Amino acid sequence: MDAVFKALADTSRRRLLDELRKSNGQTLSELCGHLDMTRQAVTKHLVLLEEANLVAIVWRGREKLHFLNPVPLYEIYERWISKYERHRLQALSDLKKGLELTDNQ
Repeated sequence: MDAVFKALADTSRRRLLDELRKSNGQTLSELCGHLDMTRQAVTKHLVLLEEANLVAIVWRGREKLHFLNPVPLYEIYERWISKYERHRLQALSDLKKGLELTDNQ
């Protein structure tokens, strides 16, 4: 689980996971189009996500497709987050979003 937390600690890696959540099975070129960084930097981030088992690879001919693997995230949820009452967490989340919205206006 340390590798998962390390992978999630970086904003760019979280953005990559968000992009895969929106549209799973993207190539490196497609993922690079969503981020303002070099192809090499995106590749390094993807390697860390693969090592943390957050991204799975499928080869389609010569194309390498990247897929989000939500299992490690679910394991984190089961181990820590699910222990708390959902409605309280939802209320805190709603409060946070409301305060952030107020700050941005």
